Amino acid sequence: MKRFWLLAPAAVLAFLLVSSLSAAGTDPSTGTAQVFVPNPVQSLGDESLTDQKDSDAAVPAAAYYKVTLTNLDGSGYLRGDWANIAGATGALAFSPTNTFVYTRHQDEFEQVMAYYWVTESQKYIQSLGFGSIYPPVNKESQDVRIDQYGADNSFETDHPKDEIRFGKGGVDDAEDAEVILHEYGHAIHDGSGFVFGSEQAGAISEGFGDYWAVDFSDVQSQKLGVPELEPLPCVMDWDATFYTSTVPHCLRRLDEPLKYPGDLDGEVHDDGRIWSHALWNINRSIGHIKADTVILKGQIDFPGTTMPDLASRIVAAAQNIYGPSTATKVRAAFQDRGIL
Repeated sequence: MKRFWLLAPAAVLAFLLVSSLSAAGTDPSTGTAQVFVPNPVQSLGDESLTDQKDSDAAVPAAAYYKVTLTNLDGSGYLRGDWANIAGATGALAFSPTNTFVYTRHQDEFEQVMAYYWVTESQKYIQSLGFGSIYPPVNKESQDVRIDQYGADNSFETDHPKDEIRFGKGGVDDAEDAEVILHEYGHAIHDGSGFVFGSEQAGAISEGFGDYWAVDFSDVQSQKLGVPELEPLPCVMDWDATFYTSTVPHCLRRLDEPLKYPGDLDGEVHDDGRIWSHALWNINRSIGHIKADTVILKGQIDFPGTTMPDLASRIVAAAQNIYGPSTATKVRAAFQDRGIL
């Protein structure tokens, strides 16, 4: 029996364009784009930048960097192995040649930012051995929705479905890679059996999200040869220009002098600063590769209890993977924050 499919004209055009691309021999799984690395304040070292209602003139051309998009599915949309732009305000970015070069006044630019930074995060996680040596961590195509939360906020959720939603207002959230990476930090937890079973578990996830934002943006900046000219412990310094007056503009920092348990106040973002400081100290002590490996490994199947419980799991991971010398340094970082 013959089967016939009726396609809308736009779908027919997309199919024919992508088919001709493949026939021409161009790799449909890769593309070209331009992004912020990780944001204009960091790469330009300019704290005076402001949003100016998504104006292109507000950000110099030097803030954009050409990058290669990988793991695309060949559809011409920003869909792939590790990220899927599932929804957006306005049209979804589409290119028959996988050329996704936009500027910030175009909504598609934020779609590209999210696809690139989520995909690169997952590739980095796998490069550490997760999914081969160790269990996988969120090894799936992460659904992302851009500008589809009507407030200047973003969130990751698995109810009713697993997705990340980025908001708009001021600097639209997905313009700052550190916002994208923070929310992907929550997805990392959801994708590793982490249980959000207590206030401290929520604080750990907020702290890890801040850590991941600074850590991986630095890893990728170094890989691309992009200087980070503002203080590394500052989190989301482009997004924060809209609602902070102090310089440097930081939503939060990774080096605030807070300790467990005395500085706990029951608000997850506040308490997360204790955890992120400990993770940052681990990173500075043993390097990002070892730090990220033991942190990610220790988090797998965490039952959502307390900071000391997870700290002990991370120390045990350091002992098992790298030996007593590394474990001693990891333990010292947690002790410095009063967690162990």
